[in-house]
Amino acid sequence: MQQTFIPGIIPPAVQSEPSLWFAFVGNKLLIHSEGTVGHIPRFVSLAEIGLKPLRSQFLGTFDGIGCYSAELPKDSIIHDGLKLMGLRELYGSLDEELYALCGRAVQIVEWDRTHQYCGYCATPTIQLAHERAKRCPKCELVNYPRLSPAMIVLVSRGEEVLLARAPRFPPGMYSVLAGFVEPGESLEETVVREVREEVGIEVKDIRYFGSQPWPFPNSLMIGFTATYASGDIVIEPQELVEAAWFSKYNLPQIPPKPSIARKLLDWFVST
Repeated sequence: MQQTFIPGIIPPAVQSEPSLWFAFVGNKLLIHSEGTVGHIPRFVSLAEIGLKPLRSQFLGTFDGIGCYSAELPKDSIIHDGLKLMGLRELYGSLDEELYALCGRAVQIVEWDRTHQYCGYCATPTIQLAHERAKRCPKCELVNYPRLSPAMIVLVSRGEEVLLARAPRFPPGMYSVLAGFVEPGESLEETVVREVREEVGIEVKDIRYFGSQPWPFPNSLMIGFTATYASGDIVIEPQELVEAAWFSKYNLPQIPPKPSIARKLLDWFVST
């Protein structure tokens, strides 16, 4: 049976049942260390293992179990049987829904940490009780968790797909193109601009594919497909180290499941 996350803001009046605690030291998540797959700890309170969060937020329920995010002090002493891991390290080893919840938690932890004071007048902010927002009691400025929209696009030319390598990629890995949306720009305009800027070609037939939250650090990836229109590949060296057309029947190393980049490529290969 598929597990379901139901978002929430108001925690239970009495916390008596063990909850899932998405606790972070910096950007590293506290998990059980047994076995090859990390598991999110379940406690009534982190005080059970001697930890006192700097801040915490109720996230909602996952399969009926309460969920909390927590920011831990950098000098926290980690209990035996637990360890800290980055979300990139955990990518692919957790259930897709649970991994998405880890991503939600780390973004809320970061928002909670960085919005203790008003960005306009520096007054300490107030957490709103019925909304995921912080309000300044002096100038009334309201801040919500930050979200940065970005497009990701699979560009095809017949049975070929355009793939590229960024400097940060693991050796040998290629992926489809992606880029952040600029102010005043539609998603379709972002697709055209980013492809033109990064590889120098023009595209057409832009179609929506799907979306995926991406917590590195706070993106929403909006996926598209497009077809080649004109131009030759000329890479932007500050963004890419290589780009080329690949046959759908002979792809290089590509991103792992369950990334939206991989979903785009799996769809293209299957069509």
